[in-house]
Amino acid sequence: MSRPGRDDAPDRLYTLTGGRSRSGPDNPFDLVTLVVAECDPVPGMQSEHAAILRLTGRPTAVVEIAAELKLPVSITRILLSDLLAAGRPNTHILEQVLVGLRNL
Repeated sequence: MSRPGRDDAPDRLYTLTGGRSRSGPDNPFDLVTLVVAECDPVPGMQSEHAAILRLTGRPTAVVEIAAELKLPVSITRILLSDLLAAGRPNTHILEQVLVGLRNL
């Protein structure tokens, strides 16, 4: 029995990430990082990016996003990095949210 998203369609995962198998070393997303969307999906956006933006209308952990999308966490982290690089969401705001959560 294979795990969903892991062995079912490796070519799909390759396509989703543009062939990248790892996010960069400066990737701020770990399993429990809470992500909050600051904008709505736009027409023409990759469907997985749009799904992430719809899922993160409220603070959602990276691991929850991966589970909801039925994708490996590593692929989800790459997709989140793509959104971050595109200016969605702003790293400064993410840092402020993280500081605020730590202060709770």
